Amino acid sequence: MDLIRRSQYGLPATSAASPIAKTRGTKVHYLGSAYPSRRHDLCDDYVRAVRASHLANTQENYSDIAYNALVCEHGTVYEGRGPNRRTGANGTKALNDTHYAVCALLGTPGGGLSSPPDAQLHGLRDAIEWLRAEGEAGDEILGHRDGHPTSCPGDALYDWVRNGAPRPGAVPPPAKPVVDLSRLISAATVDPPKSGTPVSYAGVRAVEAALLAEGLLAQSLVDGHFGTSTIRAYAAWQRRLGYSGAAADGIPGRTSLTRLGTAHGFTVID
Repeated sequence: MDLIRRSQYGLPATSAASPIAKTRGTKVHYLGSAYPSRRHDLCDDYVRAVRASHLANTQENYSDIAYNALVCEHGTVYEGRGPNRRTGANGTKALNDTHYAVCALLGTPGGGLSSPPDAQLHGLRDAIEWLRAEGEAGDEILGHRDGHPTSCPGDALYDWVRNGAPRPGAVPPPAKPVVDLSRLISAATVDPPKSGTPVSYAGVRAVEAALLAEGLLAQSLVDGHFGTSTIRAYAAWQRRLGYSGAAADGIPGRTSLTRLGTAHGFTVID
């Protein structure tokens, strides 16, 4: 990570922004105006200019540059407010309380640099991971437009965010299986009386594999048939979560299934 601290490029060593202990994650921003590409030795000048414009904004009354970090096209991370400082960039107090803000030095189409180069994407990932390591940022990576009416961070960068903000060249993780709760409940209702091992819903196998991993179902019974053995195993899972009586009847519910999916890599839909 190529990180330039505040004092290294002429800012006060510590931000005047309010302290914050942790966040749910980080939101990605762009400049929202034309940004001509420039030599690397001029990037710190631009970051200082951004800070000066923020401090001059009497309507927003910023105490410092609004972002926790800024990333130039060359992949260098410039410390803005830094970790454990509340951002001023996400649009409202509530949004500023829940996420840090990282800004790409990237502009709108038609006026210079508007599509992030690979070096900048690596730098954005560096900044996000730095805020996680030093500022207790959570796992969420969102765009400024998530939760606030704005086009920021632009379509090109937002597509990257929606794709999981991968490092260039990284192999994307395999897609998680999706389990439809209503179809699963139907299978748990209609499968047990049937002889043999008919499969009425393919998503059953993902649930059975999770129950196997929990030590609640035998390998030989991971067959896609939501029979009596799977019902007994799922009831044991419900009891493990603290349910009892009719609430631990072996028929999946939204909360218990979501917790099983979170633990074993499948997504639940209704």
